[in-house]
Amino acid sequence: MDVKREGVVEARKKKQRILYVVGGVAFVVLAVWVSRLEPAAPTVDRSTVWMDKVARGSMLRQVRGPGTLVPVEIRWVAAQTEGRVERIVVLPGTDVEETTLIIEMSNPELEQSAQDAGLQLRAAEARYEDLKVQLESQLLNQRAQAASVQADYRTAVLQLEADKEIHAQGIIGDLRLKLSQERAQELETRNQLEQERLAIAGDSNAAQLAAEASRVAQLRALHNLRVSQVAALQVRPGIRGVLQQVPVAVGQQVTPGVNLARVAQPEHLKAELRIAETQAKDVEIDQRASIDTRNGIVDGRVVRIDPAVQDGTVTVDVELTGELPRGARPDLSVDGTIEI
Repeated sequence: MDVKREGVVEARKKKQRILYVVGGVAFVVLAVWVSRLEPAAPTVDRSTVWMDKVARGSMLRQVRGPGTLVPVEIRWVAAQTEGRVERIVVLPGTDVEETTLIIEMSNPELEQSAQDAGLQLRAAEARYEDLKVQLESQLLNQRAQAASVQADYRTAVLQLEADKEIHAQGIIGDLRLKLSQERAQELETRNQLEQERLAIAGDSNAAQLAAEASRVAQLRALHNLRVSQVAALQVRPGIRGVLQQVPVAVGQQVTPGVNLARVAQPEHLKAELRIAETQAKDVEIDQRASIDTRNGIVDGRVVRIDPAVQDGTVTVDVELTGELPRGARPDLSVDGTIEI
């Protein structure tokens, strides 16, 4: 027979309520504890990282760009006069000295003009020498005449003194004394005039010689110009270096100012780097740089920054301070690195 148990249901419900309360309190405590935990550090694979110590200091940033080696000094040899190219003596790539003959040109009219200028100069020089001799002869005649008048004047002065003594003794009369005085005065005047004429003759001779000398100098300058123009038909570089270009052909007629040859000095090179315009804003003068010639790395420094942008790049000139490796030559492609 079943026996009815009293209070079992109430006890079970009471136990459930206690469990609910304890579980709620535990959940709250757990939630508070979890919210106060620090976030876990991210994890990475050990093989993908480098381990090192952090140090305080300046951070080095580098800007890179391609470029080429170009000569520091480039000379274009231009035609100084009109002429026709007769012969190209030296081809590009050849080492040349200052007086090396590169191109031979001809200009018959110029050569004839130089000869005419030489003849005119020699004729003017002859006229100058002839005039100089004539003027010296005239001056000598003038001096002789002046000396003769001066001698007559001194003689007249002595005669006047003698006549004064004789007149005082009563040997000659007043008329004779007066004639001696007139003679002395006349010769004194003539002597002064002759001296003035002699001085004027000297000045006149100097002026005439100066005018003729100016004419000779003018013709000499013209002759020297024609001679230099004829000499310029033999085209020479004027500097020691390597002949890079000869942009003319045999038989070509050239006018003054046309470029005939390009000469560069290969031992003095610089690097022209093309730096992206977005990175060029941090590049400054005197910053250190290194140039990779693919046969060695050369140290350098920034010496010029082009103010204009071309094709999205800025040209930066780097002076090479280190020794150039073998094989370094103009127009060689290089890679440059600038330290910011």
